[in-house]
Amino acid sequence: MPEPRRQPPVVITRPRAQAEPLAARLVALGIDARIFPLLEIKPLPVGSAREAGLKSALGRLTDYALVAFVSPNAIDAAFAYIAAWPAGVIAAVVGDSSRQALARHGVTDANASVASPTDPERTDSETLLQVLDLSALKGRKALIVRAETGRELLADRLREAGVDVEQVAAYRRGAPELDEARCAQLLSLVAAGATWVITSSEALRHLQAMVQQAGAHSGDASGSAGAWQAMQRQTLVVPHPRIAETAQSLGFDTVLHTGSGDEALITAIQAIQSRS
Repeated sequence: MPEPRRQPPVVITRPRAQAEPLAARLVALGIDARIFPLLEIKPLPVGSAREAGLKSALGRLTDYALVAFVSPNAIDAAFAYIAAWPAGVIAAVVGDSSRQALARHGVTDANASVASPTDPERTDSETLLQVLDLSALKGRKALIVRAETGRELLADRLREAGVDVEQVAAYRRGAPELDEARCAQLLSLVAAGATWVITSSEALRHLQAMVQQAGAHSGDASGSAGAWQAMQRQTLVVPHPRIAETAQSLGFDTVLHTGSGDEALITAIQAIQSRS
């Protein structure tokens, strides 16, 4: 009997700490999952003004009616300075992964007020705002814990509703270094026709730059343009319509938009593998 056709690999591009649990679940299902981070998470410089600002804000959580965390990374970084979640303060998150991160730090619906979008197909600042009681927050203080850079929509809409908003950075993010070994790994994954799990538009733009850089240094006659054209023919799995729009604007042929959370991603990946 002929051997079954080998499935192309599935590439998890989250920061490594978030990529490893999903990759492990996929491997347990018999899927060839690889980790290739497109974002690197770094702590704030020790002794910096940003670190001091973060410690100050988190040391007075009872001043706020609402504390919103923009990502699991924001939660993990913040809870290095939070001993216990104060009663009466709403913890707001934008997705299932962030809910799970809160739970790892002991904050759940059982012991705190946790606000998050109710539509699993779309979890973002817009849908978080839909579940917040903005009239009850008017005239009160809210804290947004985020990276050094990011979208301003949540802060802007809260301020428009009369909320006194403070924002603090909890971590830094950027593109990982693309050394010779990672160049070779990236080009190998592209050549294998991988399925790519992309969980942010920023990561997708980093991928474009990395593929073009790797192609330019590959020695292949087609160079940067050829490597990127090959990348555009890969299948992307994305959990948000905004990422899908970015992918389409960058010329990707096959973009599968799933619901939010690992379960939706795993279901989509299994469906792709069953069709291959």
